[in-house]
Amino acid sequence: MYLIEPKRNGQWVYDPGVSMAIQDYVKNHIFLDEDILFTYMMHPVVQIGKYQNAYEEVNQPYMDEHGIQIVRRVTGGGAIYLDDRNMSFCFLMDVNQSNDIFGNYKRLYEPAIEALKKLGVDENLLEQKGRNDLVLDGKKISGAAMTVEKGRVYAGYSLLTDPNYEAMVSALNPNMKKLESHAIQSVRSRVGSIRPYLAPEYQNMNVWEFTDYMLCELLGIDDVSEAKRYELTEEDWANIDQLTAEKYHNWDWNYGRFQQFEYKMTERFPVGTITVGLVVKQGKIADVQITGDFFGKKDTKEIEAALMGVRLRKADILEALQPFDLSDYFGNISTEEFVSFLMSEKVPTT
Repeated sequence: MYLIEPKRNGQWVYDPGVSMAIQDYVKNHIFLDEDILFTYMMHPVVQIGKYQNAYEEVNQPYMDEHGIQIVRRVTGGGAIYLDDRNMSFCFLMDVNQSNDIFGNYKRLYEPAIEALKKLGVDENLLEQKGRNDLVLDGKKISGAAMTVEKGRVYAGYSLLTDPNYEAMVSALNPNMKKLESHAIQSVRSRVGSIRPYLAPEYQNMNVWEFTDYMLCELLGIDDVSEAKRYELTEEDWANIDQLTAEKYHNWDWNYGRFQQFEYKMTERFPVGTITVGLVVKQGKIADVQITGDFFGKKDTKEIEAALMGVRLRKADILEALQPFDLSDYFGNISTEEFVSFLMSEKVPTT
């Protein structure tokens, strides 16, 4: 497995947009003879999922006051707060060689769990739980995301060693349905830290020492200097700079994709929260927007396009969606379940 680090001229790149652009560029343009592992650590940022409405997820005044950026990733899932106190890890794995890892978060976390156990973390307190979380002593220490592109699984997670609880609580606007369904009272009550559970001899590890240790475990090497690396070329950097400017530093990508709609339905499914906004004119769907923290292999814009102009009637919507396998877009949800949810609010039908 190759290691790619966000370094330019030997210096670590903390800019969230550049870091995301590196991964985006590599997954689409760099194909090596083995899988790829990225590390990234950013200046304070809220990273939102591909299908989320930024305005519904963040506390913008707090973010402006504290210089916290926002960046949208190309995978689904929910909003997370990241900063330069915790390292994140991302993988590109050949879909044919990874033993159906897509959607299998337990398998994704297995190497990290084994590594944490060696640092003294009690294995009985570590558990992959829910849809995509890793919990320690009942509290979340990681959330993962995945997608599939060009024959490779693109997956990643962060590991919280020193979380900034105040920023997490203040920068994010938690989805109340999600909070209710998990019976929790606050972000802090469900987010944990790895450090208190490390063996005494590892308690004072800084983030770089922790990262080097994790890299050795994930790559199966004794010293990080042994890592097989791919160094980004000047041509790579030119393309990354262009992608950063056009996408990850672009307001339209981070904020402008979504808007407010006349009617909005939100429901918490096993696959995640799904929100659908509708504009209905003369009984037909004139505009539609699908957001949420679900994961999918295909873009929901295909579903939105299929619903345009369709009468707001169950039979018509079922017919419009008949050619699609919705599990490709949302995970394990049937067309009947989705349409029943869509019709659950009282909206005009004439």
